[in-house]
Amino acid sequence: MQSAESSRNRNRSPAHMGLHLGPLLLSAVLVLLVSLPSQIDARMAFEKLTDFDFPGNTYYSVKNLSLYECQGWCREEADCQAAAFSFVVNPLSPSQETHCQLQNDSSAANPSAAPQRSANMYYMVKLQLRSENVCHRPWSFERVPNKVIRGLDNALIYTSTKEACLSACLNERRFVCRSVEYDYNNMKCVLSDSDRRSSGQFVQLVDAQGTDYFENLCLKPAQACKNTRSFGNAQKMGVSEEKVAQYVGLHYYTDKELQVTSESACRLACEIESEFLCRSFLYLGQPQGAQYNCRLYHLDHKTLPDGPSTYLNHERPLIDHGEPIGQYFENQCEKAAGSGAGSPPGTLDKIDTLPVSLDTIEDPNLTNLTRNDVNCDKTGTCYDVSVHCKDTRIAVQVRTNKPFNGRIYALGRSETCNIDVINSDAFRLDLTMAGQDCNTQSVTGVYSNTVVLQHHSVVMTKADKIYKVKCTYDMSSKNITFGMMPIRDPEMIHINSSPEAPPPRIRILDTRQREVETVRIGDRLNFRIEIPEDTPYGIFARSCVAMAKDARTSFKIIDDDGCPTDPTIFPGFTADGNALQSTYEAFRFTESYGVIFQCNVKYCLGPCEPAVCEWNMESFESLGRRRRRSIESNETKSEDDMNISQEILVLDFGDEKREFFKADPSTDFAKDKTVTIIEPCPTKTSVLALAVTCALMILLYISTVFCYYMKKWMQPHKIVA
Repeated sequence: MQSAESSRNRNRSPAHMGLHLGPLLLSAVLVLLVSLPSQIDARMAFEKLTDFDFPGNTYYSVKNLSLYECQGWCREEADCQAAAFSFVVNPLSPSQETHCQLQNDSSAANPSAAPQRSANMYYMVKLQLRSENVCHRPWSFERVPNKVIRGLDNALIYTSTKEACLSACLNERRFVCRSVEYDYNNMKCVLSDSDRRSSGQFVQLVDAQGTDYFENLCLKPAQACKNTRSFGNAQKMGVSEEKVAQYVGLHYYTDKELQVTSESACRLACEIESEFLCRSFLYLGQPQGAQYNCRLYHLDHKTLPDGPSTYLNHERPLIDHGEPIGQYFENQCEKAAGSGAGSPPGTLDKIDTLPVSLDTIEDPNLTNLTRNDVNCDKTGTCYDVSVHCKDTRIAVQVRTNKPFNGRIYALGRSETCNIDVINSDAFRLDLTMAGQDCNTQSVTGVYSNTVVLQHHSVVMTKADKIYKVKCTYDMSSKNITFGMMPIRDPEMIHINSSPEAPPPRIRILDTRQREVETVRIGDRLNFRIEIPEDTPYGIFARSCVAMAKDARTSFKIIDDDGCPTDPTIFPGFTADGNALQSTYEAFRFTESYGVIFQCNVKYCLGPCEPAVCEWNMESFESLGRRRRRSIESNETKSEDDMNISQEILVLDFGDEKREFFKADPSTDFAKDKTVTIIEPCPTKTSVLALAVTCALMILLYISTVFCYYMKKWMQPHKIVA
């Protein structure tokens, strides 16, 4: 393992604070103005954030480095201000693939900058601390942004910078400084001999905007706890030991590996480790050949932002290599006998002990059917959980047989994705599919999350329910399926659903973005294939054909690979949000004014991969095919393709004034509701001429009738003898 830093000259006097406080009670607070002696030079140190990240300018990036190589490079680089070290689990191995990014500009030093949650991330910030007690370890402090511990302060001082506050903790001699809280706005520095693992009192991190919590990682192993330090398994965290050990083996970064003969030897190695503060270890059983069977970690469940719930949101690897899972042990601080802080050490401190008493009364009216139903708890509350897969969210609808009080939230996102329920028997939680608010995971068209129905506002109990929710988006099917069944883990239930993909449509727009149905040859048009914007799907088009109205003539404008056959007539498609578009000039066939466009459209989950096309010795991209894997899996399923069509009327210049156009039976578009032929409006002169003609015809008719009767009347009547 690489050491943190080469030693420096130590011929300076130790730091000394101006005033002595004497013995302090836990509740004593004294306000001081601290000025460190100027003769102590600043020494380089690092603070670390777990599963948090800050925006910054990355000037160097490299993969597959160890954590200590990454931190060592930043230490040696004068321009490096922070190092972001991330590692991801390869589900096929399983193994960890690392990524180290060195930043010469980081917002971590800006108190108003908001950190971002980032899984499997160690963010290390370079500091300059004026203290001779800076340890030769990779980092000196663990930082938790916007958090504090209430009521366990030993000293309150004022410092102008965070670095001065951290230096004061390292220089403290009256008590062992285990944690620090620094208020950036008021320049308050709080020193405490307690941390998140202290026993004998209620310890909990609470939100405090503008104040950060720091834990001293330069402590000696014997100083990690106020009293006696021991190691215990994870059974008191409310999660199965196997699940915790499996998560640790995959998602904890191993600080040191060694081969030991027994579990006690692995425990001893963690207890005496001096290169870093060892908080936990994983024992993999008896050694097999030259393989390491003991892994040491600086992490424990207290270090994780989500605490023990982190272990619940974990799935088994895709491939089981048969390697042992092992036994996981964490350090526990023993508490004094009785409730007093000064009592001698005695019984073991329980992990996550909270001053909360929950009285769960079992309903006497429970039947055996209710007791055995996976959707009912022992209080008689039964849950009817359904899932509705939307375009941009997963809606989890819950109905109960009796009013429910508590909360429903996404596991691991209890603060950003939750609903408080007060005396209600029907409620809903919307899980966003994008962003980190609900941490919805997506793999090959399947969006999944874990939802917790919790009775108490703070703690989880056996009466709570955990549901694994999945939405499967099938790009070729239009059916919606729903199913619910319990999975292997009795603590969790699977709920699966598949939403309907929105149908596409074709729109043809002019240069003013107006939809048109009648155009002239040469008009510049925008051909668009659209689906709603608020959907996770993308689309691709291929095998597009332009046909004459009589269907006797056709012209393929986009081939089967998604490339244009002649870009001078109809260019390839480009992406516009979720839509595809191509700008072309209107054309028609010789024997027909009506042009029908027909395209074969399929779906992708997310943006589709463009096709690489060639024309006149040049290459270009056209969004006409989906990702290669999707093409291969759908080549034999042509029945799942969706064909859409649109018709447009294309006129020659001056055609709207020609009379034969109205009488030509081959151009009768009255049967198609999507086409409108615009006739010219009659003029005032034509109306007047028509009126005069009608009047003359009526006058002629009257004159004819009048002459006929006059002639008949003037003719002499014959007298019959």
